[in-house]
Order: sequence, then C-alpha cells, then structure tokens
Amino acid sequence: MDLYMIFWVFLIIIFLIPVMQKSILSTKRFNFISKLEKERNSRVIIMIHRQEAVSFLGIPVFRYISIEDSEQILKAIRLTSPDTPIDLILHTPGGIALASGQIAFALKKHPAKVTVYIPHYAMSGGTMIALAADEIVIDENAVLGPVDPQISNYPAASLVRVLDLKEPQDISDKILILADIARKSLYQVETKVHHLLKDKMGGEKAKDLAKILTEGRWTHDHPITFEDATGLGLPAKKEMPENIYKLMDLYPQPSSKPSVQYIPIPYRGKNSDIK
Repeated sequence: MDLYMIFWVFLIIIFLIPVMQKSILSTKRFNFISKLEKERNSRVIIMIHRQEAVSFLGIPVFRYISIEDSEQILKAIRLTSPDTPIDLILHTPGGIALASGQIAFALKKHPAKVTVYIPHYAMSGGTMIALAADEIVIDENAVLGPVDPQISNYPAASLVRVLDLKEPQDISDKILILADIARKSLYQVETKVHHLLKDKMGGEKAKDLAKILTEGRWTHDHPITFEDATGLGLPAKKEMPENIYKLMDLYPQPSSKPSVQYIPIPYRGKNSDIK
C-alpha cells in the first residue's frame, strides 16, 4: 500500500470513529432507557441541556428549553397511555417560558403519576416543569430556582420597581415599555404557577407559594435546595435511584479536556480497600 492510500485510509478512519462512537453511545442510551422503563413500568423522558461545542472551532453553545423540546415532550406524552406513569429526568438552566409552560401543563393533565427527577439542577423554566409533577425527586445537593420572568435580560420585578423609584418623565420610553411588559409577565407567570400548584396544596397556600417563586424576592439564579423545597411545601423527596446517576453518565459534557478529575470509584472510609 503506497503512502497515498495510507493517507486516505487514515482520513476515512478519522471521520468514521466519531460516527461510530456516537452510534454506540446512542445505543447505550436507548438500552438504558428501555431498562429503566421496564423496571419502573413507566414512560421515561429525558431532557438534559449541557454546553455544546460546535464544529472544530469549539464555539460554545448554551442549550436551554426550546419549542423543539416542548414539541418532542408533548409527542412523548401523547404516545403514553393515560394509565402509564411518566418519569422525567431534568437537567436544565431553564429556557423559553412558552415551551416550559406547555410541557408543565401537558404533564399536569396526564392522569397517571408524574415524577420529575433532578440529579443536579432544574432552574427557572425547569422548576416550572417540576412544579407540575406529583412527586419531585431531588438529589440532596441539587437545586431548583425561582421562576420570576426575565424581560430583555432584566428581571421583570426590577423593571417594575423602577416605576416606584423614578418619575415617568425621568424614565426612557424603552424602560417604560419594558416595565409594562414586565408587569403583565409577572401576573401571567404567577397565575400559571398557582394553577400548577392549587390541586396539590389548596388554593391559598398555592397562591402564596406562587407569589414567593415569581415576585423577584431572590436573584434569578438563587438556589432552592431540597430543604427549601420541602419547607415551601413542595412534594419533594431525596431518595434518588442510583440508575438515574448512571443515566446521566451517558450524557457527558462535551469537552476537549476535563476541568474536574477524580478516581471514579467509591471510597468507604477507614475500612476501605483504598490504600
């Protein structure tokens, strides 16, 4: 074989390896999801958003809840019989309010039990989706987040607050318009959250919690821990099945080199075999 042929064989192998790796990983994911469904006799849906690397330039793209996500999840729900439970594994920073609301209300309408698993975090729109569940299973170190709306990268509550701090003639037309939109958005999101919660905890308590989660009392990235969630009255528990963690390992963060490293085996204290 001459050098020319060796070069082309090498080039083909370079292109084929990523394709084969992707195919193998997809098969592993499918098999693991199928195994989980058989174990729990449920429909398992996964929505995991990680930072992606695009092409050879390595341009970071931050994924979030999109209309495409809501379309696919609504399709999965339609394909699920009314008496089949749904298990949704969530790992997301949030996303488009419309898409999050569609997913949340579709889950709420499902007659069988809906369980949302949060192994690490489900912020903003992810929290809204979790509020639709009959049960939220959250890792003891995982977090939810406030669902206060954001308008043009500003907290809606802060935009409304501007109207109290300044006279209208001292506020630009742009901010006045944004503040008007913000006020409407706060009302809309609070109403949605109240509707998601009222059947679980009663009207008044649901109304109070909806106000807390949407009014902007915290920054948008404020972590709501398991203890906070149970203190607020959410149906949360922290007995996360080990298989959920294993499933997350099949959706790794794309990276050229790891920023965190450790020996991936359990250490069990003084009596461990680790020397």
